[in-house]
Amino acid sequence: MEQPRLKIGIMSETLINFCFREEYVLNTNGATYFGDQVIRIDEGKINLNGKFMEDEDLCFIPVSETTASFELSGVTIGVQFHWERKENQQFKGAVQFLKEDNKILVINILPLEDYLISVISSEMSATSSLELLKAHAIISRSWLIAQVVKGKELGQSEKKYQTIFQSEGEYIRWYDREDHQLFDVCADDHCQRYQGITRQTSSLVEKAVTETSGLLLMHDGHVCDARFSKNCGGITETFEKVWEPIVHPYLKTLRDTHQAGIGTEEDLTQERFAEKWIRTSPQAFCNTTDHKVLSQVLNDYDQETVDFYRWKVTYSQSELSTLISRKTGYNFGDILDLVPIERGHSGRIIKLEITGTLKKMVFGKELEIRKILSNTHLYSSAFVVDRYEISNEIPAKFVLTGAGWGHGVGLCQIGAAMMGEKGYSYEEILMHYFVGAGLKKSYER
Repeated sequence: MEQPRLKIGIMSETLINFCFREEYVLNTNGATYFGDQVIRIDEGKINLNGKFMEDEDLCFIPVSETTASFELSGVTIGVQFHWERKENQQFKGAVQFLKEDNKILVINILPLEDYLISVISSEMSATSSLELLKAHAIISRSWLIAQVVKGKELGQSEKKYQTIFQSEGEYIRWYDREDHQLFDVCADDHCQRYQGITRQTSSLVEKAVTETSGLLLMHDGHVCDARFSKNCGGITETFEKVWEPIVHPYLKTLRDTHQAGIGTEEDLTQERFAEKWIRTSPQAFCNTTDHKVLSQVLNDYDQETVDFYRWKVTYSQSELSTLISRKTGYNFGDILDLVPIERGHSGRIIKLEITGTLKKMVFGKELEIRKILSNTHLYSSAFVVDRYEISNEIPAKFVLTGAGWGHGVGLCQIGAAMMGEKGYSYEEILMHYFVGAGLKKSYER
């Protein structure tokens, strides 16, 4: 197997300012470009620097792939998350501009290992421990190749891949990288956070990627779909509860403690046990306030989040009913209750019934629930609901008490950071979160 070259979707706008820091060559006519550029949609066509282009697919190749880079202005990061913002970003490799839906789609093309160096620095601090960085390099590489393989299989399949199931009283949806058709992965948290060479990397990050080059997590002859989230809340979730109903044996529910593979004594799919778990703060690798450890995993804007192992969100009746109406497109009237219909093994709600004075409906899976109950994304779907100041069955206030940050499947980044701090090797970290998996060298850098 040779090192793959990836196509990463960066942004989509009607007008984009960008800059080539060294010479780039346009594939269609061999013309060279350097310095500031402007590309936009004008009268339904691509206009580059005031000139209409015949092609709707422009690819610029760097003359020197080792030293050349380009900068994009106004790239949105943290899309629909509470830290969403725009920033200028720099990238290595080639850049492709495609016309799509009367906008210009920007795609970065570069070797997988170069992509990984950026991902590790974007997802985590470049000052993290070497063992944590190695573990993350391997899971990021494995996840990516698993997605490329899956994308090819879906493209060759005659069966339509569905992520939405809807009936009269139920709307179930999960979100995965299959949403992308024109590139392999996107640059935001929907896939893996990728910010080119904008984030400061370090020799340690490059060392982690180089020393694990081509190393993949494997199970039963297949590359592992190696998922990760910021904080599992003390116990991990299974794949099939969050995405399509396919069981991956290496993505089991387990307590995030030194007793790997040990679950809770109670079944968190049962409401009374889930409530007890979420309202307490059990010992776990990821139950930490150690700033040194947290700073390894959380970039500056991530550290704007203070509570994530256990958290609370409060809504007034007006705030909640307005939010749900806007997010779902349905008028529920006043909200009477939020009732868990199904919970996963980590206590995360997989199906939630929203009951109002005018409508009742069930929503899932976990990310859809998180989207509905927040202007951005609720930290997780592992929560319990308290209703206050009830008059004529209508609460005036709702308090959501929750656990964890993210879907909770696979590696827990904060838990893994704590394991690295405690002296665990990258192999031990990986085998803790991916039960029964193994490591295999697939290519050299």
